Amino acid sequence: MDDLASKFEKFTDLTISYGSQFLLAVLVLVIGLWIIKRVIKALSKQTSTSVADETLAKFIASGVDVLLKVLLVISVASMVGIETTSFIAILGAAGLAVGLALQGSLSNFAGGVMILIFRPFKVSDYVEAQGLEGIVKNIGIFVTTLETFDKRILILPNGPLANGNIINHTANDIRAVEVSVGIAYSDDIYKAKAALEAVLAEHSLILQGESNIVAVTDLGESSVDFLVRGFVKTENYWTYFFEIRPLLKAAIEASGCSIPFPQRDVHLYKK
Repeated sequence: MDDLASKFEKFTDLTISYGSQFLLAVLVLVIGLWIIKRVIKALSKQTSTSVADETLAKFIASGVDVLLKVLLVISVASMVGIETTSFIAILGAAGLAVGLALQGSLSNFAGGVMILIFRPFKVSDYVEAQGLEGIVKNIGIFVTTLETFDKRILILPNGPLANGNIINHTANDIRAVEVSVGIAYSDDIYKAKAALEAVLAEHSLILQGESNIVAVTDLGESSVDFLVRGFVKTENYWTYFFEIRPLLKAAIEASGCSIPFPQRDVHLYKK
């Protein structure tokens, strides 16, 4: 009887001791989750206004949420007597195994974060990268999606994209369109130059305050070659690109000059 009473007393002591720890751990867990929820809500509100990209803002909030909850669970586990050292070691080993298995995906993930932070381009920009080019339709965490002019969809992994060369054709507000025009050696260079300059001066899309130029750049095999460079607003690039060539040809012909084409003289000699 005394033995039973002793065991009951010991059970009561253990219940009181560990029960209080368990209740305290549950209380800490509930309060911690409430605080984390408030913190993430405030962080989401802050990042939505300070971070330009919505995807990056959501990613930051989600990452902080997971990190805080993991730290809370480890703290609560230590309060109820669970050995957290081995638990952390298991998490580290699992993280290492997952990292080795997903090296390519993690590289793309890191590349996506770098692109979203440093923003070498944005949605609607026309870019050239990895031997491909198109209009940026979406910037994700793992891949970036481009659309070509013929409506093909190109999906580029962010890892190689972030570490490679990127040409952003629409980053600036203005762009230059360069056209090479050749005239015959027998033509008057100054007449041709004046005619080409008149086209640049009269075209409505040309920005007259920029460094527009008409200059002889080469003496080719069959022509004297001019470089015609005109600056336009970026949104007018393709309109001007297709309009300018017929106008330059017409101006050359109106000036009395001609645009030659390669010719070969064949001489036959009889023995």
